[in-house]
Amino acid sequence: MPRDIKIAFLEDLRKRYPSVKKLQGSQSLYEIGNGVARIYIRYSKVHSRNQAFFGLRKEDLKKLEGHPSILCFLWDGQSHPLLIPFSEYEEIFSSEAPAKDGQYKVMIYPQDSGTEFYIAKVGRFNVEGYFDWQHLENLIDSSQLLRMPDFSHNQIQTLLGSIGATKRYGIWIPQKDRLKLDWSITNPFSPLELLPYKFEAAERILQEIDVIWVNKASSEPIAFFEVEYSTPIYSGLLRLNDAYLIANNANSRFMVVSNDQRKELFVRQLNRPTFQTSRLSEICTFLDYKSVYIWHSNISKNSAEKSGENANEDS
Repeated sequence: MPRDIKIAFLEDLRKRYPSVKKLQGSQSLYEIGNGVARIYIRYSKVHSRNQAFFGLRKEDLKKLEGHPSILCFLWDGQSHPLLIPFSEYEEIFSSEAPAKDGQYKVMIYPQDSGTEFYIAKVGRFNVEGYFDWQHLENLIDSSQLLRMPDFSHNQIQTLLGSIGATKRYGIWIPQKDRLKLDWSITNPFSPLELLPYKFEAAERILQEIDVIWVNKASSEPIAFFEVEYSTPIYSGLLRLNDAYLIANNANSRFMVVSNDQRKELFVRQLNRPTFQTSRLSEICTFLDYKSVYIWHSNISKNSAEKSGENANEDS
């Protein structure tokens, strides 16, 4: 099975880029053309708790340094390959030591609230926006680089709320922010008027969280988002820590949302003793603005396509 999945991916890759070749000294490293881009392909079965486990060899990662490179993760039942630009995590890997076998242990958690990339002893990162060939195409043709708008704090809230609403969750936005939501960038949704009754005891704390997704049927919180546009990462983590201790739901996700340049600061702050003791450090995820933008674009496109298919079936 792993061989078939990798072969299928390579066949698709060669259709797009016929000059693909394997690099010497590795069974997992490939290069497009003469140094145009490098791809590190890893496969895993999906294990219990919906986890896929991968090992990234330090020696292989060294061969990606200084080159336009992609980390490609494949697993059973996957509809699209996960293609993560190595440059976004290069400094994190270079500052951490691998395990005794020379590999960095990482995991992928495919889930409805956003696929997560976990690096052992470092933290979690939302990578939902990387199920797209676009990231490889961007490396190869710089003229096609994604030009992301300079979003404000409230526009990021709007996009996160729209993603959750498209997934049919109830959406909580603080009352003070609702008039600032920007309906020019997404379809309008109606935020919840009140937090679920089970949050009454902690309403003062939770009502200040930037965005909360809530299961409409069970009133259980699905995901908490703190958007740190200009405020300290630490203050957002403190609010999420309170929410984590209050929510008491093993399935809830907790995410700090900020620009990509603050990713390393997130890692440092999350590993403070406060968050290690509470165990927030084991589950909190970093989500960058670009990923929010791509996630929203992808889910909006998919929703529009499904609506079109349903309309055709009814006609």
